[in-house]
Amino acid sequence: MRTHILGARLIDPASGHDQVTDLFLEGGKVVALGKAPAGFESDKQIDAKGLVAAPGLVDLSVALREPGYSRKGNIASETLAAASGGVTSLCCPPLTRPVLDTPAVAEMILDRAQEAGNAKVFPIGALTKGLAGEQLSELVALRDVGCVAFGNGLATFASNRIQRRALEYAATFDLTVVFHSQDASLAEGGLAHEGPTASFLGLAGIPETAETVAMARDLLLVEQSGVRAHFSQISSARGAQMIAEAQARGLPVTADVAMYQLILTDEALIDFSSLYHVQPPLRTRADRDGLREAVKSGVISAISSHHQPHEPDAKLAPFGATEPGISSVELLLPLAMTLVQDGLLDLPTLLARLTAGPARALRLPAGRLAVGAPADLVLFDPQASTLAGETWNSKGDNCPFIGHCLPGKVRYTLVDGRIIFQA
Repeated sequence: MRTHILGARLIDPASGHDQVTDLFLEGGKVVALGKAPAGFESDKQIDAKGLVAAPGLVDLSVALREPGYSRKGNIASETLAAASGGVTSLCCPPLTRPVLDTPAVAEMILDRAQEAGNAKVFPIGALTKGLAGEQLSELVALRDVGCVAFGNGLATFASNRIQRRALEYAATFDLTVVFHSQDASLAEGGLAHEGPTASFLGLAGIPETAETVAMARDLLLVEQSGVRAHFSQISSARGAQMIAEAQARGLPVTADVAMYQLILTDEALIDFSSLYHVQPPLRTRADRDGLREAVKSGVISAISSHHQPHEPDAKLAPFGATEPGISSVELLLPLAMTLVQDGLLDLPTLLARLTAGPARALRLPAGRLAVGAPADLVLFDPQASTLAGETWNSKGDNCPFIGHCLPGKVRYTLVDGRIIFQA
């Protein structure tokens, strides 16, 4: 299939391109920009005047719920949801059943993702067997079948000594470790950020120090082991400051933030809506502003959806008995566009945090739109709007943004030159 995209504003943060031009796609790759290559005759033309052409978004955390949690979602449904949000490459966490700690589970996920064909899936393997924090998984074997990084989620290690050995082993093979820094004892039983809102509502609190105490330990062990580290789901301004200090010391550290943490605060819990129940919790307005500044400066180089779809029953119980998580991957671009609308970021910087930044953090072959690169791209209208929930592909509709009118609208998402989603 030869495709000619006419008159788009091409923004490619990885190369610095920002110009109105034509794009020519063939054989799953970008073969030319501006002028058609010799002998090129298009099979399909897309009129993209007024649209922005950007690399397909790269999302570092999308729970696909397969294997083991098919009532919440599956690879086909959640990768289609991702494509409708402009995402062409995504990482799935190891929280499956069975846990993603063997090559067989990784291969099954990759086979089903390829069969669905909606997005490119990069598994994150479990750092320890069963995420139990005791014995290392087969890290090299998992890497060889396609795992791009390794993490233990919010599960803790049995001891700091075991964690140190795991990081040293990962460093030996130049593997990237993903941290979700939260001290289990400080967070135990907590439901919301420890502060006035939690006290007013009578909800058990999770203090900021649950994140920062664990992060201090993790950063010291990163420094000692020399491992490549990515800190995921930063939720506090102090945590972002610690990442900045580590980067200033030259540590190989990157970080991402959940999109909803840049919009919401713990004040959203005032009506006890379980749609706002997330882990780590929504924090204060000051924390949100600190996270926004870290995104603006590049200390936090990636914005991710941290998409966690749930079946309806998972959110119907009283707040404390519900399962945490928000289904939001198909709103990633419109939600992110609110940061441009609010004047926090310009459009090229925002796209850098959604494409090149996350791709560099986990060394993914994605996040660029240049000649010779895979034809993974999103075409969107920055002047149009999206009515959240008007169409919905995820099996989980546990999203507090449904019904909201958001800026920007995805018109096309292409993977290897194939149109996966068209509005």
